[in-house]
Amino acid sequence: MLALFFVLVFLTVAALLWSALMLARTREDPLRDRLEELQMQAMVNPSRAPRRRAGGGLANFFLYLISLVPGGDDWLRRSERELNQAGIRRREALAVYTAGHLLFFAAALAGMAWVQRNNTGITWLTGMVAGAILGWLLPQQFLHYLVRRYRRKLQEALPDMVDMLGVVLGTGLALDQAMLRVGEEMQFIYPELANEFLTVVMQVKAGQERSRAFQQLVRRTGVEDIKSLAAMIVQSERFGTSLAQALKVYADALRTRRRLRAEAAVGRAGVKMLFPIVFFILPVLFVITLVPGLLSVLDNLQFIGRPR
Repeated sequence: MLALFFVLVFLTVAALLWSALMLARTREDPLRDRLEELQMQAMVNPSRAPRRRAGGGLANFFLYLISLVPGGDDWLRRSERELNQAGIRRREALAVYTAGHLLFFAAALAGMAWVQRNNTGITWLTGMVAGAILGWLLPQQFLHYLVRRYRRKLQEALPDMVDMLGVVLGTGLALDQAMLRVGEEMQFIYPELANEFLTVVMQVKAGQERSRAFQQLVRRTGVEDIKSLAAMIVQSERFGTSLAQALKVYADALRTRRRLRAEAAVGRAGVKMLFPIVFFILPVLFVITLVPGLLSVLDNLQFIGRPR
């Protein structure tokens, strides 16, 4: 029984590591992913997305089985939306994340059952409930962290990308050619935002309206600055105003916001350092400074108490 438990733990850890590697692998074909998304129309209006079907391979059949569980289809749609917002948009990403999530949940229950093997009654039940909560919430928190990290990268790259886009537009290129050129130039510096720009260009070339392509950009990123940028570009195209000058002013505003975010992060650093200082640095400092003096005082007291 013990050998079987360790074999299951090993298989679970191996599956989790493989899932993490699959999710962290860079996207190699953004055009294929975006065209598949256009066919499904899930990102445009998720409420009208069709129900999953059993066909299409083992991964789709696995997701179909999960969707049959009450609430499973809504959970899959939320997970897929968050994976898109984290920049993970491959076809098999949802299946890999779902399998890793369920395996981690099962591993947390098995590990808690092993820890609670000598307990009974309410203690065993409390431990199992705690294991179930941790096993279910930790993968979701990890996905939330990926979403926040991806949005932070987009926000950090947006001022430079917008500034360069305004410069390229000032040379006389059209918007699509300018976005394509900026995406190619910034591919190795800001790959996340460059891929988003290239995705918009590919969607427009595929026959989609530019306004709808920018709406999907806002929906899959969830960044307010990109929402403002998309609204500016759409309105400038609709009313025929100068987009290069507007992008220059907007780039200055974005750099100001980035500087303010950096200053706010520096201001919060002092508060974040308070707890490590109180719990880890000050006790060691007290030991180093006070213990030698206390030992010296104790030695002197023992010397005073001896008879002459």
